[in-house]
Amino acid sequence: MLYIVLLLVLAALGLLVPALTSAQTHWAWLSVGASGAAAVVLVLDWWLRRRSGPRAAGAAVVDHQVSGGDQPAVPEGAEDEPPESPPDQAHLEPGEEDADAADALIVSELTDEVRVLDERPRYHLAECSWLGSRSSLGLPVDEARRLGFTPCAVCRPDAGLAARKRTADRSATSTD
Repeated sequence: MLYIVLLLVLAALGLLVPALTSAQTHWAWLSVGASGAAAVVLVLDWWLRRRSGPRAAGAAVVDHQVSGGDQPAVPEGAEDEPPESPPDQAHLEPGEEDADAADALIVSELTDEVRVLDERPRYHLAECSWLGSRSSLGLPVDEARRLGFTPCAVCRPDAGLAARKRTADRSATSTD
């Protein structure tokens, strides 16, 4: 869908050139129409992605099925054993915090330190239970956000940092 938006924006720009170079207003209206259509497609795409969850948002789905010719050898008598338990939850990534827009705006201006793990997409507060004893790096939260890290749903760093900032602002104004 984003390619359609790109094409509509390019068409709007292409229609804008004759609108500016000629005295005919229908070119300008066609350009406005193409821009409006691009906006409608963007909103539709956002709505569809939000409604259908992370798979529609481009999340990669890895299929770990073994093809028929590549079946691993099963030792005799192993068919009677119960299947293995699900993988340990410790290595799975926590979800992304559903941060309030006001909190995200406050956090985007802060330089408080958050913790990140190499090859992991989330940033965390230092006291995050999911981090545990994992080796993590400290980064200013504004830099972590610029680098594409997103907030952890376990420790909710955006809500926590925004609350700290609001408390600090209130105490600063009450002492003045």
